[in-house]
Amino acid sequence: MKMAILIRLVWATTALVSVSRAQQISIAANSELNSFTYFEQASSPGQLSNSSQTDEQISSAVDAYVEGQRREQHIPGIAMAVIRDGRLLKARGYGLANVELDVPVKPETIFQTGSVGKQFTATGVMMLVEEGKIGLDEKITKYIPESPAAWKDVTVRNLLTHTSGIADYGGDVGPLGGGVVDLRKDYTENELVLAFAKLPMDFAPSEKWSYSNTGYVLLGIIIGRITGKYYGDFLQERIFRPLDMTSTRIISEADIVPNRSSGYELVNGEIKNQQWVSPTFNTTADGSLYTNVLDLAKWDVALDTKRLLKKSSFDQMWTPVILSDGKPFPYGFGWRIKEVNGHRLIEHSGSWQGFATQISRYDEDRLTVVVLTNLDSSHSAPLAIAHIVASYYVPAVGAGAVKPIADKEPQVTALVRSTLADLTPGHANFSSFSPDSQKDWVPERIHGLSELLKSLGKLKSIHLIERKQDGSSCDYKYLAVFNSRTMVVNLTLGKDGLIDGFQILSW
Repeated sequence: MKMAILIRLVWATTALVSVSRAQQISIAANSELNSFTYFEQASSPGQLSNSSQTDEQISSAVDAYVEGQRREQHIPGIAMAVIRDGRLLKARGYGLANVELDVPVKPETIFQTGSVGKQFTATGVMMLVEEGKIGLDEKITKYIPESPAAWKDVTVRNLLTHTSGIADYGGDVGPLGGGVVDLRKDYTENELVLAFAKLPMDFAPSEKWSYSNTGYVLLGIIIGRITGKYYGDFLQERIFRPLDMTSTRIISEADIVPNRSSGYELVNGEIKNQQWVSPTFNTTADGSLYTNVLDLAKWDVALDTKRLLKKSSFDQMWTPVILSDGKPFPYGFGWRIKEVNGHRLIEHSGSWQGFATQISRYDEDRLTVVVLTNLDSSHSAPLAIAHIVASYYVPAVGAGAVKPIADKEPQVTALVRSTLADLTPGHANFSSFSPDSQKDWVPERIHGLSELLKSLGKLKSIHLIERKQDGSSCDYKYLAVFNSRTMVVNLTLGKDGLIDGFQILSW
């Protein structure tokens, strides 16, 4: 779906555009971002040597890695960009944008964003917050008066942070459509609100975190009601046009869109075209955008220079939400927030209609990696690719820099191993999970994990890298090395020794 998924989860022509050293410029030096050039090879202070040979070696190694992953994951095409210190170091296409027409991917190739688009919706909301037109802690019933009684305590902040408790219609948790909408039918805005009103509340607002595309659809509706404009037009007017993001827009199958790629799914080992959905679900605010790596580089520089919002607004967007029990959850407003080996990472994934995408911003390192693919998220891993590419430029963020800690609880590690072994064929040993946790293990989630684990291959090793006691519960983080790539497994055990949380994430 358009969500960022916590758990998924012939040598083709490559296209490359480069310019001479004399033409290399800093994007940040151009406040209007209208004159934008990029280059594949450049020195980055503190990470790359001044030697052009070293630059070439790193660039070649990155190309070899990305192309190798494209082949291994059977991804038709990938576009990738690396931005450092306001400069686009590398923008390149690998493979095919359209398999049937044999069209190569290039930096200008347009992909669907999936949930990477949520950060634009969140930015639009914050613009209106700064103007005093929306209150983060106002109840959404103020803006959507026809809301059901169950939403009476839901705030705008809850929608932005996925803490509203409103069930997800998008298939991230539960069935696609949430049992209340048909993705092949069109709906008016009012019909969508009435349909979503039938969704159950999964928990009280702020009690927990659970990804909900529904919340971002509602944010788009709120933007429209406050401004009197369709949310896509608002984003075009306030974000895309000022930043000269000329290739970023709402999805339209009817319009002629130059450089548009096709989305694909891998079905029984065979590439198939994306499934069709109605125009309604390609125009909602949970991630219905077209873009390319060049526009996302302009976006990244605007974030770096705090051009669109006050610093205090960005600080709110990039601060983990605090749940009602006082504990933080690593998600802000349309962004995930984490630390990797002490390096702050702000990022988001997306998937929708045969596309999977990733933008990873190593904030303090001023390094951003964008990876766009045209294969479904069950079979492509742009997040993992982005993280590995980042480690070529900042080695300290790579898995190789992580040191295992003493494992004094081998029985917990054995539990992780057995849980992974159970999930691989599509089973879950519910006796190991707490009653509350069992509710989260819907068939769709188990199936998604099974597909992911099968794609990873054999588990070669697993090492404890972090342990935190939190009152009566304990959090464990493991580095799991599989045949195809390295993953992180997060486990939370409650006071009764049962599993309260279990996640598998790309490194």
